[in-house]
Amino acid sequence: MFGNYLIGLREGLEASLVVCILIAYLVKTGNRSRLAPVWTGVAIAVALSLAFGALLQFGSSTLTFQAQEILGGTLSILSVGLVTWMVFWMRRTARHLKSELQDRLDAALALGTGALVITSFFAVGREGLETSLFIWTAVQASGDGVRPLVGALLGLATSVVLGWLFHKGTLRINLATFFRWTGAMLVLVAAGVLAYGVHDLQEGDLLPGLRSLAFDISGTIPPDSWYGTLLKGVFNFQPDPTVLQVIVWLLYLVPVMILFLAPERTRTVTQRRQPVGRPSTE
Repeated sequence: MFGNYLIGLREGLEASLVVCILIAYLVKTGNRSRLAPVWTGVAIAVALSLAFGALLQFGSSTLTFQAQEILGGTLSILSVGLVTWMVFWMRRTARHLKSELQDRLDAALALGTGALVITSFFAVGREGLETSLFIWTAVQASGDGVRPLVGALLGLATSVVLGWLFHKGTLRINLATFFRWTGAMLVLVAAGVLAYGVHDLQEGDLLPGLRSLAFDISGTIPPDSWYGTLLKGVFNFQPDPTVLQVIVWLLYLVPVMILFLAPERTRTVTQRRQPVGRPSTE
């Protein structure tokens, strides 16, 4: 449940911040009358995200067991790729997100109403589709469709409240730090989803080694115990993973976490200040 809460919180906060920036910029530039197209684009993006989630849920229920496992495993790996790209993208652009959105909005204002709808749709829709896909795969991994969904909804609700507080100016936090540490947690959650996806593909007979267990500590950490349920809900922990699952988990988690937590390299250019009117000798 916590993992899905984190997904809903992070993705929802990204979308909330985007909407707040768009609205605030339109208001400050005297374009309050152009808010309706922005809200229209946001509504279309939300509706598309919900429809995508419903399609995943109800479409997969009509498939055979093997097809469900193959679909679930493939989408799990795809969602891990999207989430990994997202956390690195936000780590790189968190400080410049506002200026980038304002530049896009200036171009959309010059083009007209349709461009405003499209700009807000794409700005919010990407987070919405990623959220639907990742939450669906996390729900499948946990095997419990209620608590993960509740966690995701609580995370989204929290993000809406935080976005409203940001908009009112009553809440100020270091967004770069926030996205850095929540991103690190998401990398850990994504590693578990990736291992789950590999197990699905093994059950779908696309990958070998289903019976080759790396270890089995089900007696120490029973899956139906409260702590077993907690570990599975947060990290998609499995007490009896296959060898391939453990290998893939390590190959993903270790390098990705090191790269994500490594300090960003900033290029600094130092120049000697020349007196006014005197040409440089270089």
